[in-house]
Amino acid sequence: MSAIKVRRQSVPPADLGAELDRTDRAILRQLQRDASLSNVALAEKVHLSPPACLRRVERLKRLGLIDRVVALLSPRAVGAGMLVMIGVVLDRSTPDSFAAFEKAAAKVSGCMECHVVTGEFDYFMLVRTRDNDSFNRLHAEQLLYLPGVRQVRSFMVLRNVLSTTELPLAV
Repeated sequence: MSAIKVRRQSVPPADLGAELDRTDRAILRQLQRDASLSNVALAEKVHLSPPACLRRVERLKRLGLIDRVVALLSPRAVGAGMLVMIGVVLDRSTPDSFAAFEKAAAKVSGCMECHVVTGEFDYFMLVRTRDNDSFNRLHAEQLLYLPGVRQVRSFMVLRNVLSTTELPLAV
């Protein structure tokens, strides 16, 4: 299933808090839990009529609060059951070296996320692979050749304690 992109209206974050009421937050909570809910089912859960609920959802999309709607796949079922967190240190801290790394990191097979961070590392990447062997191949064929990299440290996830896509919403 492909993601549905929604064009965002530019609204300063401070203004959004004032514009969201309890019902808007309830709608966002329900959709974060299950975006496949029909409008009728969503309206029932948030105690609105279906037309009023649909208007609110469309408004939340226009405001940019609903970025996209996706299907979350089971990593193990699609052959990506191993999660690896990778800390990366670049050899130089220049705009060009950061840009070159970021462009290359976006092409790494199974890379789910890449973040610029503070502290000991310059970046953290989250990569999904099938197993140890496939990660070793990825490391040898792609990670070692990322531009400007001085050090790569890999952390294999042994057990998932918590993983959610739900963002916290103020009451």
